[in-house]
Amino acid sequence: MLTTFLARSGAAVAALLLFAACGSAGEATAPETTAAEAASTSTTAPTTTEVLPVEAYPVDVGGITIPAQPNRIVSLSPSATEILFAIGAGDLVIAADSFSNYPPEAPTEEGLAAFTPNVEAISAFEPDLIVTSFDPENALATAFGALGVPVLVQPGALTIDDTYAQIADLGVATDHIDDAAAVNGNIRARVDAAIAASKQANVEPLRLYHELDDTFYSVSSASFIGDLYAKLGFINIADAADPDGFGYPQLTPEYLVEADPSLIVITDQVGYGPTDVAARPGWETITAVQSNNIVQIDADIASRWGPRVADLAEELSQLSLPAATG
Repeated sequence: MLTTFLARSGAAVAALLLFAACGSAGEATAPETTAAEAASTSTTAPTTTEVLPVEAYPVDVGGITIPAQPNRIVSLSPSATEILFAIGAGDLVIAADSFSNYPPEAPTEEGLAAFTPNVEAISAFEPDLIVTSFDPENALATAFGALGVPVLVQPGALTIDDTYAQIADLGVATDHIDDAAAVNGNIRARVDAAIAASKQANVEPLRLYHELDDTFYSVSSASFIGDLYAKLGFINIADAADPDGFGYPQLTPEYLVEADPSLIVITDQVGYGPTDVAARPGWETITAVQSNNIVQIDADIASRWGPRVADLAEELSQLSLPAATG
């Protein structure tokens, strides 16, 4: 699962979150539409856009050139897979990596690894576009660039604005610009409403500890979900332990007891539950334990930056309501 990968593989996480989009850009032979031009208004209105649809390829998006309408997309990113289906381009996806378990109709292939991609395994699907969040040393871009297959790298989002941008880019890449704009508008409206509700309810901000695993890796405000927590008005106790802005600091039991979170969040993939957390030696003095304010959320939704970020925002906003604080 992605959250476990984030927690346990620091170097890979840094590469995943900080690696810039890359790829080989071919020479244009016809008038081009750039992502910046086509998506400039795609996230500013709930259901409308002034952007004209892509009528001809090639298009420039994410630092690469896509020469023609893609019809055989291989997605090596669970977030990208969700986005492609949400914007109506799911029928263009012929294969998705082993973590792409949503939506149910996604063509998940157990043999396709997102973080250790195999060129031969990908080539077997004869793709005309590859979308990934992770391409260390430009290995995929180099290998498939030689075959004339563009590789669109969409690194792990650090903020929700990155989500909007990646949805817009995939709309341009697949000629689903209006659909992408509609998806962005719906997400924005729901997230903004969740933020407003959370801030209104959270008169005294809750001190939050989000636990990734039992070795006390957490998320700071420099991570995607941490940024969302901040927008919702929570005080993240992991921020003080992350002066370099890595996003995923490892805390200690002593640090946590002293920080005294009033809300503890874990995911459903960690292999233990709120009762186990509450029973930890010395944790009986923590406010969240005393008030029984330890909650468990869906790991996939919490670790992906696709369309279901609106679901995440709404779920997290509920944690700030009076009923959630005991």
